[in-house]
Amino acid sequence: MTAKQERGLNEGMARHGLQFQPSPVDFVALFGRDAPTVLEIGFGMGMTTAEIAGMQRDTNFIAVEVHPPGVGNLCNLLDEHELTNVRVMEHDAVEVLTHMIAPNSLAGAHIYFPDPWHKKRHNKRRLVQPPLVALLASRLRPDGYLHLATDWVPYAEQMLEVLSGEPTLKNTVADYAPRPEWRPETKFERRGLKLGHEVRDLLFRKW
Repeated sequence: MTAKQERGLNEGMARHGLQFQPSPVDFVALFGRDAPTVLEIGFGMGMTTAEIAGMQRDTNFIAVEVHPPGVGNLCNLLDEHELTNVRVMEHDAVEVLTHMIAPNSLAGAHIYFPDPWHKKRHNKRRLVQPPLVALLASRLRPDGYLHLATDWVPYAEQMLEVLSGEPTLKNTVADYAPRPEWRPETKFERRGLKLGHEVRDLLFRKW
């Protein structure tokens, strides 16, 4: 962790952080306004989160990550771009979803480039599994969306199978979606494309 990231973690979280609590969050009280709220799981270093939040200032974002340098970096980015529509959490996303997000309350959820766990014996560690998707779907409001992206085709295939198997979700296209305008192309993504990786987006909505 750099000194700047540590500063963001220690000082920035005082301004942008949201602490875990074992009860649902009141989004209106949290953000001081009534606006659509989107959850992002695993934001990495936070560049994409900050860019999306800057483009969608009328939307609230709750961004969850367990990697401290990324948490500190996102807090710094929020300060640099004067963004007030993001709350940052350093916590396990399943616990956050289970305890802090009320059913039928989210306008959307993002999971971008989660760890693919390439080796077959590690596939069970992948984040996108039926229990998580069912939990996420229960927290989406009707017509709320779930947007995933990965540059590992076997994982994309698993994501498509898992999401298609959730009865409360419906694919917006036949299989993989074009990259929506709200998801900027990341540096990581561009590097993957140069290496010949295929980036796949999945966009499902709740019935």
